[in-house]
Amino acid sequence: MPPTESFGSPDQKSRYVRRMFNAISKRYDFLNHFLSVGIDIYWRRQALRLSQLKNGEWFLDVACGTGDISIQAANKKPARIVSVDFAEAMLRNFEMKKKNLGLDGSVELIQADAELLPFPESTFDVTAVAFGVRNFGNLERGLSEMRRVLKTGGRIVILEFSTPKSLGIREAYLFYFTRVLPIIGKLVSKDPGAYRYLPGSVSGFPDGGDFEEILRKANFRNISSTSLTFGIATIYYGEK
Repeated sequence: MPPTESFGSPDQKSRYVRRMFNAISKRYDFLNHFLSVGIDIYWRRQALRLSQLKNGEWFLDVACGTGDISIQAANKKPARIVSVDFAEAMLRNFEMKKKNLGLDGSVELIQADAELLPFPESTFDVTAVAFGVRNFGNLERGLSEMRRVLKTGGRIVILEFSTPKSLGIREAYLFYFTRVLPIIGKLVSKDPGAYRYLPGSVSGFPDGGDFEEILRKANFRNISSTSLTFGIATIYYGEK
C-alpha cells in the first residue's frame, strides 16, 4: 500500500481509495463500530445536531459509505435524503441496510464522485461528509462541489478524525492508531493495506484551524469546529 504522501496524483489516490473501500466493504460497519468502541455513532449524532437539519429540508451525504449518517438523518424527517459514494460495493451494503431498516423510500443512493456531483447548483440545504473528506483525491475540488450544490444559507458539516493535542492522550492515540488498529484491521478485513492507510491519512490531514482555513478559502462563512472525545474527532461547520 502506498503511503498517503506518495500518491502521484489526485486521480491515483482516488483509484486506490475506491479499490480499498470496495475490498473492505463487507467488514466496514463491524470494524467502524468495533475499533471506535461504538462512539462513532455518537459522533455522527452530534454532527447532525450541529447541522440543524430540519423537517422538510434536502440533505446530501457525500462519500456516504454504508450510510450511517444518512440513516440517522432519516429520523429528522427531511424532505429528501441523497447519498453518494464512488465505491459500488459500499453502496450495495447500504442498499441492504436500507431494506432491513424499512428506509427504501426515504434515502436515494447514487454512485458518484464527490468531486463531480451530479446535481444542479443550489439544490440542498445541508451537505455532510463523515470520515470521508480526507480520502478526497482533490480536497479543494470536493469542497467546492459541496458548496456549489448548497442553497444560499445552506450548511456544510464535516466529521473527521483529528490528532489529540494533549500529550498523554496523543501518545496513547498514536500507539493505538499506528500499532494496534492495523493488526486488528488486517485480521478482520483480510486486507493488508486498508488499516495501514487509515493512520497515514489521518496524520496527513490538515485538522483544526488548518482545515478551517481551507473552508474559508473555499468561500464558506461562519466557520467553526467542535472537538470530540479529547480531540480524536472534530466536527467542522460552515455556511454558504
